[in-house]
Amino acid sequence: MMPPRADLAALSQRLQALEPLVLEWQDDCHLHIGHAGAREGGHYGLRLVSARFTGLSKVARHRLIYDALGPLAAAGVHALRIEAKAPGES
Repeated sequence: MMPPRADLAALSQRLQALEPLVLEWQDDCHLHIGHAGAREGGHYGLRLVSARFTGLSKVARHRLIYDALGPLAAAGVHALRIEAKAPGES
């Protein structure tokens, strides 16, 4: 049985609320084959650059992302690695 997969297009649509300058997904599912949690959904990486993150802590940036994703954050996603930057940050 294949684990549920995230609808990255739907997730990206929800993240448009953050007015991203960069929005990139990385599918890391192949790195977690056999991992017990992989049965619950996939492993993904997200790189998002937005002016909305300027002056915010890492935790506040992640909260904004999860708030934008809403209930879709749990649909087909077991683990989400987030890189959230403001413009000009490396």
